[in-house]
Amino acid sequence: MNITVRTTRLATDGQIWSEVARVLDRRAAMKHPPFSLTVSDAVALGIARMYRSATLSGQVLDRFADGGTVDSDELVEAARFEQGFASAEGHAALRCLVLWVHDQTHRQAERRALPRRA
Repeated sequence: MNITVRTTRLATDGQIWSEVARVLDRRAAMKHPPFSLTVSDAVALGIARMYRSATLSGQVLDRFADGGTVDSDELVEAARFEQGFASAEGHAALRCLVLWVHDQTHRQAERRALPRRA
């Protein structure tokens, strides 16, 4: 499933780290957190921009960060790959990006399942 970020607004580094911590704390407090409990589009974009690089996975993050359309599985794979090289904080941020992708795909699937009005 293809994903495109819906904003061009950039989150600052402080906003990224604050929102990542808040989302993960809230998710940890729940037994079954909903798909929708994830970072904002601006933070997802900011996380991708932080980890874009010349590597194959970094190029996927770069394409997404520049507002391009990427395959959701490819974006998740790139984020998970980058987690292997990231600090603990970076690992958490990339986890939030993966959760954001899952929320986006879940929303798209729900929209497709709705009956179309004539």
